[in-house]
Amino acid sequence: MAGNVANTRGVFKALGGQQPDTKKKAGIDVSSYRLFCFGLGFSALAFARRVQAQGWHVAGTCRTAEKADALKAQGIEAFVFGDAPLDDAQTALAGTTHLLASVPPGQTGDPVLQMHSADIAAISTLQWIGYLSTTGVYGDRQGGWVNETSMLVPSTDRGKRRVTAELGWGDLAVEAGVALHVFRLAGIYGPGRNQLESLRKGTAKRIDKQGQVFSRIHVDDIAQVLVAAAISDAPSQAFNVCDDEASPPQEVVAHAATLLGLDPPPLVPYDEADMSPMGRSFYSESKRVKNDRIKDVLGVRLKHPTYREGLKALLDAGEGHG
Repeated sequence: MAGNVANTRGVFKALGGQQPDTKKKAGIDVSSYRLFCFGLGFSALAFARRVQAQGWHVAGTCRTAEKADALKAQGIEAFVFGDAPLDDAQTALAGTTHLLASVPPGQTGDPVLQMHSADIAAISTLQWIGYLSTTGVYGDRQGGWVNETSMLVPSTDRGKRRVTAELGWGDLAVEAGVALHVFRLAGIYGPGRNQLESLRKGTAKRIDKQGQVFSRIHVDDIAQVLVAAAISDAPSQAFNVCDDEASPPQEVVAHAATLLGLDPPPLVPYDEADMSPMGRSFYSESKRVKNDRIKDVLGVRLKHPTYREGLKALLDAGEGHG
């Protein structure tokens, strides 16, 4: 199985905390940091905006010219990237000191690695690579605990593709001679993407599956973890990015309803629930994810240590009203 192989390869051992020979490129002034994000999506854009506010130059890719224009209006140098390579990758990547990849792998593999590995390895100014992965690489643990040293035994095709992508980025980081940080993200929520909003829209469901728990993370905490890692001297390794409390999803919806002063949706047995294949695949795995490494190695203290603080902050910001 791919997960078993991954933990025996030298590249992937580095992600468990053992550092291969890496170097920081010389001659880089902090004020000249340039972040390039392959895929300026929900999480990557939160990170990009945070470092942009600190004076970094920010560039990255999106899938449409319309979004590129909107990002350019916000001071982000944007390039269209999707089914075809960047038109002039060397120019787009020139001067990049920090590179984040958030484009998910498809059925044929990771498109960034397939189209631009050589271009990335050739960046003379590169100091750091970050890759946004998922806790799905651990597979189903029937509610048990995992940490970054746990065996990778993904049970879904998406999880298996992520393991392969992690390995590919590990190989590329060794070739480039820079540290790689793999961020295994739990279920993401934040502005416009939370149970308060799903209740407001009438789409929230409370699905009851015995023993089911999920870990989750607020997008603001993802951003602060990425910032802490990018400016750290931490060696190549993986980081679980989740909050402190894995919880049954129906309890999170019920708490959101309480915050809004609403009756929670009725409980629906899992076997009777009307769910998409994607939604049902998420319920095929249950685990509790430890986040000690982001605290011990990066010094991160979560702004939203559980969904309660996260949902309350979103409520105070106006989420769920309308």
